[in-house]
Amino acid sequence: MLESYLPILIFIIIGLGLGLGLELIGFILGKRTPDDAKESPFECGFDAFEDTRMKFDVRFYLVAILFIIFDLEIAFLFPWAVVFDELGWFGVGSMAVFLGLLIVGFWYEWKKGALEWE
Repeated sequence: MLESYLPILIFIIIGLGLGLGLELIGFILGKRTPDDAKESPFECGFDAFEDTRMKFDVRFYLVAILFIIFDLEIAFLFPWAVVFDELGWFGVGSMAVFLGLLIVGFWYEWKKGALEWE
């Protein structure tokens, strides 16, 4: 029984050894020339505007909700369409409720202005 796991163990040991070895070589042979520009905090290539603990604008959350709405819609529509013939009217009703909730979420996003890009 243990013989069947030996190739997996060898693979894990070689992978860990290679990963740690390359990391160690980079740490030993790499240049260390720290300066103020390298050690300063930055965000997206420029200095941070304010404190990192500032509150996010609600638009970030609205975009996240919008992504979840469309992602869930696609993720649940494909399996539903595959077994559509087997579900009957119960499947049609449950998908109507689901799509109705998604439409309410989309309407909320629209009214909050998340679809208006500046």
